[in-house]
Amino acid sequence: MKKQNTLISILIINYNNCSLLKRAIESSLKQSYKNIEVLIFDDKSNDNSRSVLKKFIKNKKIKIFFNKNKKTNLAALDAANGYYFLFKKSKGKIICLLDSDDFFHKDKIIQVSNFFMNNKSYDFVQNLPVIVENKKKIYKKNSNNFLSYWPYFAPESCINFKRNFMLRFLKKNKYLNHKFADVWLGFRMGVYAFFIENTFITLHENISYYKSYGESKKYYTLGYNWFNRRKNSFDYLYEISKKNYKYKLNIDYFITLIFSKLLNFFRV
Repeated sequence: MKKQNTLISILIINYNNCSLLKRAIESSLKQSYKNIEVLIFDDKSNDNSRSVLKKFIKNKKIKIFFNKNKKTNLAALDAANGYYFLFKKSKGKIICLLDSDDFFHKDKIIQVSNFFMNNKSYDFVQNLPVIVENKKKIYKKNSNNFLSYWPYFAPESCINFKRNFMLRFLKKNKYLNHKFADVWLGFRMGVYAFFIENTFITLHENISYYKSYGESKKYYTLGYNWFNRRKNSFDYLYEISKKNYKYKLNIDYFITLIFSKLLNFFRV
């Protein structure tokens, strides 16, 4: 086994997930890679989350923080703000994100560590998820939709990066936080890595377990929400690239724009 000299930070965001929070924390603590710290941000939960967190408060690998600021009640924006806060408190050279309703395979961190050790030119990597739906597990493959302008962007619990990547990303993104409040942090980071830095890569290992809810499925089909989110993604890319029109001069964007406007019109 390779030396585990590099400290790796696992950042966990929680809001009202007391029934799954313990599983997320324990999956972090049971990693085969031992040189870790686990930082947890509770975003003003009103369930039993605080009681769950108290059980881990004496663990030296864990740091727990409670949100003292006002929530926006926009899920993606609140989560991004929580991750930003934890990043500033973390000390690891490598960062792994974890939503509190998801959990890691026991070898997730060592595989991420080995990837960065063997691929020093990369500062960002996403691994593939195991999608958990009720009692069924789906091992996601790295595949695009038929409109192939975009790569497959994995859920946030599959996002891993070096500290320097986040610092560069924040310089470009902080002012866009409220303008694109419904664009999730993991997606923003993937877009930045793929289109702006050209360092986007996927580790073809299903080592993050992602909890799928019925609500999220509305974004997977070619309907109103799917095209609206896709248009917002193009608008975000356009802004982050300093309004480079090449990202709007393609057939994918025009198809997305037309269907988005049509579907919005018929919903009125």
